[in-house]
Parts: sequence; C-alpha cells; structure tokens
Amino acid sequence: MKNENQKNTLVSLFRKTKIISIRLYRHKGKISVSKKENLNTAGLNIKNESYGFELKDGTLGPSVIDISSLYGETGQFTYDPGFTSTASCESKITYIDGEKGILLYRGYPIDELAEESNFVETAYLLLSGELPTKEEYQEFELAITHHTMVHEQLIKFYNGFRSDAHPMAIMCGVVGALSAFYHDSTDVNDPHQRMIAGRRLIAKMPTIAAMAFKFSLGQPFVYPNNELDYTANFLNMCFAVPAAKNQISPTIARALDKIFILHADHEQNASTSTVRLASSSGANPFAAIAAGIACLWGPAHGGANEAALNMLMEIGSVDKIPEFIKKAKDKNDPFRLMGFGHRVYKNYDPRAKVMQATCHEVLKELGIVDDPLLQVALELEKIALNDDYFVEKKLYPNIDFYSGITLKAMGFPTTMFTALFALARTVGWVAQWNEMIEDPSQRIGRPRQLYTGYDRRKYSKLDVR
Repeated sequence: MKNENQKNTLVSLFRKTKIISIRLYRHKGKISVSKKENLNTAGLNIKNESYGFELKDGTLGPSVIDISSLYGETGQFTYDPGFTSTASCESKITYIDGEKGILLYRGYPIDELAEESNFVETAYLLLSGELPTKEEYQEFELAITHHTMVHEQLIKFYNGFRSDAHPMAIMCGVVGALSAFYHDSTDVNDPHQRMIAGRRLIAKMPTIAAMAFKFSLGQPFVYPNNELDYTANFLNMCFAVPAAKNQISPTIARALDKIFILHADHEQNASTSTVRLASSSGANPFAAIAAGIACLWGPAHGGANEAALNMLMEIGSVDKIPEFIKKAKDKNDPFRLMGFGHRVYKNYDPRAKVMQATCHEVLKELGIVDDPLLQVALELEKIALNDDYFVEKKLYPNIDFYSGITLKAMGFPTTMFTALFALARTVGWVAQWNEMIEDPSQRIGRPRQLYTGYDRRKYSKLDVR
C-alpha cells in the first residue's frame, strides 16, 4: 500500500510539472523514475511490476532493446534459441537487410565492390573502415604479399595427417598451431601485435589452404610467388606443378577474387560469433580463428555450397526436377533443396546475383557450354522464383546455389569448397575480432540457460541403489 501511495504521489507530481513522459519501475523493491523529454524506452511487465529498458538506434535497421540490466532489475533472463532476436554486440562493419536483399561492407553495396574492387582492397576496407588511398593500398598489398610464406617447420604438420584428411580438419589444426610459431603477435592488448597477427592470418591462409589441397592430391607444395597478386598466387599454389609451366587465366583469377569478396564477411553469423566468443576470453587470434574454421565446417554454414552441389548431382537432369520438387514440398520426406533460403535473407540474396553472372563467365572461359548441373540449377532457379510454394516461403536461391558449380568448374573438389570459404572469411573474422577487442563494453561471453533438468536430489550410495 505504501508503494502504491508513493507511485500515485510521483505521477501527480510529474503531471503538475508537465513532464511529457515518465517511466515508473521497480528496482530492488523500490520505485524509481525514468524521465526524458522524448522517452526512448521499452516497457516490460512481469507479474504486474513494470520495468523500463532503453531503446538504442543504429545507423540502419531496427532499434534494439538494451536488456543488459534485465537480470539485475528483474531477476529474469530472456530465452532466445539461436539468438535470432538478440544483438550480441555493436558493430560498424557489415549491414544486412534481409527483407530487401541488401548487404553492405562499411556502407558499400556488395555488388559494387565485387564489380569494381578487388579482394585486397576490400580486406583493407573491412579492417580499417575506409577505402585506401593509393599509398595505403600499396603498403597494405606489399605487407600481405610478404607475409604469405609459412614457417618451414609448419610444413611438417601436414605429414602427420592421413592423406585422405578433410582440408578443413587440416586447416583447423594448422591455423591453431600458428600461435606456437609467431609469439610476437599474440598479445591481444597490443594494437601493433593485433595488426601484425591480422595481416599474417590474411596472408598465410591461402598458403595453408593450398598446401592442404596439394597434400590431398599427393603433389609437392608450391611456394608463394610474390610477383602474383593475392588470388592468382593462390591459384598458382593450387594448380602449378614443378614439371610444367602454369598459366593462370585472368578471367578465372578475377572470378575467384569476386567469390572471395562475396564471402569476406556476413555480419554476426555462426562462425563470426564463434570467433568473437572465443576471443572474449582473451584467447590469442590464431586460436580464435581456428575456432571460427571449426564452426564454418558445419554443413548448415560453410558446408552448404558443397551440399548444394551434391543435391544438383543427385537430381542429375532437368527432367527429374519435378520429382525432387514434389519431394521438397512433402513434409514427411526428409529431402531438402539445398542452396535455397537463408536465415537472414527473405529476398533474393544479393551475392547470388553476382555469383550467377560469375558462374557463366567461368563456364564460358573454360568452354563448358552445356553443363548439365548448370541446366538443372537454372531450371530450379526459375521454379523457385515463380512457384507459389517457394515464393510464399521466400525460398530464394542463395550464394551457395551457384558457388559450388563455379568452384567445381575451376577444378576444386567439393572437400575444398569450405576451405576456400574460410580463406575469404578470415578477413571478416579478423575485422570483427579487432573491433571486439577495441570495444570498451566488451565482456567475456556468457550466455544463460533455461534449466529443465532435475531438481535437487540426495546422493545415495552405490550398494543401496
């Protein structure tokens, strides 16, 4: 009763003083007041008790409700499996509007960057926040080029794996081991060491991935060539052999460069969130990126392009498409159309548009005119964009739908698809990691849970159970 009288008194007082809006809420048993001329709070009612939480606006996208004090204020947690309605951090790097099919790197549309920029320049943009000047670009490119070699003793790691080891398994181990070789760039509190670590990771990832590819083929490793650009150098390390001179197609190199740009970052996806979570403990950058690689390996994430290609191969020909469409619509059939739909995009994935055109360029360059997989893909795309079932569920083709065909045409086996994804995404991981370290509000990640196990039980000794 006393609290109710206090509440009525406060309301009356603020009405007399003409405060535009007020928020009354309980905190540790006491009634408190939040007052602003333009109140920007969200109200929450729990068991007839009212609480107010600040609304925060971003540059783009919806506002967020700051519930960082929720437990302290109410003794309650939120329950959000998959964190689909939770912003885990504040970021200035990548923006996605899934409803409109928009992807921006530091404010620049992904299609413009894919067509006009290159991967190294895009990497600089993601890391620094701005496109480089000519001098800045030259310095950055030179630094990346001269960090591409790996420690010679690191090569011995590869001989410890079976010859049929998955490239992602190798990359997890080798990238994690980098911290044992580069002690001068593991102090996350030193900005200079963070810069060196980031550049090393971006530079060495193509070498590490190419060596995993060569190891799977039983071929000798090819060392980096400083005369080649980033993507051409990677292709050379993958496909050159000592017995013959290797010719790199500029069209293929440019196509792969676009693929790297399209995969460089994608907001707070599973692997990026993993890198941030691992890094929040103060783990060294090499360990954190290795954790990201492990997460990316999952078929629902980085392995989706491999799954999409396998699906196209399973369908086989255009005349079998109706059969598989029927299976996809059947709720009782476990078959799923891979490469369609996205957790975030509820419109046409903007990366898929670029990837489709790139796919055609590669097939034309390689003289693959009537590729059966492409014919199946094109027919499936037509159906997905016009069939009421797919339109209603917003199952539009995503980037994985075309990237698998393109990479296969280039000569990469399906086991390398996710490794190439990891190579490109390393840039985004490094940018996100660095941003998190510099964030003054950064704390060690510690999600809570809804416990549904046993209540307290008394231990009984073995002989009486």
